[in-house]
Amino acid sequence: MTSIIDKLRKRLASDEDQPEIEEVEEIEPNPLEADVLAGSGLEVNELVTKITQDRKVDLVDASRGIYRALEEGHVRLVDPNPPSNLPAYFGITYSAWFWLVVGFTLLLIYSIYLMPQIYPLIYLRYAAGVIYVLYIPGFTLIEALYPKKAELERLERLGLDIGLSLALVPLVGLVLNYTPWGIRLDPIFTSLIILTMILGLVGVYRKYNVWQLSHRIFTQPEKPKKNK
Repeated sequence: MTSIIDKLRKRLASDEDQPEIEEVEEIEPNPLEADVLAGSGLEVNELVTKITQDRKVDLVDASRGIYRALEEGHVRLVDPNPPSNLPAYFGITYSAWFWLVVGFTLLLIYSIYLMPQIYPLIYLRYAAGVIYVLYIPGFTLIEALYPKKAELERLERLGLDIGLSLALVPLVGLVLNYTPWGIRLDPIFTSLIILTMILGLVGVYRKYNVWQLSHRIFTQPEKPKKNK
C-alpha cells in the first residue's frame, strides 16, 4: 500500500515539474496580400480602387488589407516626389510636428498679449501656458535627440517630454536670474520660445538626415575595365 502511494506522489510531482505549454494564437493570413504586392508602384487610392474592383470587396476591407501589409513590413509607402533638399523637407508633409509647435506658440502669444483677459477666455491662456511649459520644450528636445520613431515608444516619449520640460524650464529661470532681465514673464516667455525654436530646427535637421539615409540608394561602383 505504501509503495502505491509513493508512486502516485512521484507521478504528481513529475507532472508539476513539467512546464506548461503555452497556446500560440494563430494569426490568419492576409487574404489581400497578393493583391497588395501585385499593385506595387500604384498610388494608395489607385490600389484601393483596383482591389475593390478585382476582389469585389468594399473600401474598408481593401484599406484593411493594405494596412496589414504595411504593418507586417511586406510593403512600404514611398513618396513619388520626395524632397531634394533641407528647405523642401520643411514642408508640412514631413515637418508637420514642427509647424504644429510654431502654431501653438503663436496661439500662446495671442492668448497672452492680444486676447481679452475675460472669462472664459482667460482659461485658454492658462491651458496653453501649462501645456507649453510642461510639454513643448521637452518634446522638441526629444525630437532632436531621438529623430527615429522606432528609438522610443510613444509612452516613453511622453514621459521624457514632460520630465525634460520640468528640467529645462527651471534651468532657463536660473540663467535669467543672473541677467539684467531677471525672472519675469516676458524674459522667460521669450527665452522659452527661442529655446523651443532652436531645438525644433535641430530636430528637423536630424530627421532630414535620417530620412535621407533611409531613402538613399547605394549602388556598387563598376570595376574598371582592364586594357587588353
